[in-house]
Amino acid sequence: MIQRGDVIIVDFPFTDVRASKARPALVVQNDVDNARRRKTIIALIAGNLRMDGDPSHLLIDPATPDGSASGLHGPSLVSCNSLFTIEQSGILRTIGTLPAPIMARIDACLKVALGLP
Repeated sequence: MIQRGDVIIVDFPFTDVRASKARPALVVQNDVDNARRRKTIIALIAGNLRMDGDPSHLLIDPATPDGSASGLHGPSLVSCNSLFTIEQSGILRTIGTLPAPIMARIDACLKVALGLP
């Protein structure tokens, strides 16, 4: 069963009209809905760091203690303004998980991206 905070690999057919690409993403949907629904909400994770410092993005560095369990190969940004709803059956695999302190920072990024107080 997938859980909020899982770093997963999914096939993103919507990144390019000609081809799909397996990319990392972060499960941001709550665990109650992850258990009872077939779909989940994810945030795209990208290796392009140009938006680092933007309040709707969070840098995950696997070389740090908090980022080491992410399963990512290098520094990456979680883009909280690139949210997608996918079928859980479309998850290729889980590569890691983010600890509670990072997920609290993800919550702050989601609030900025969604315009929540």
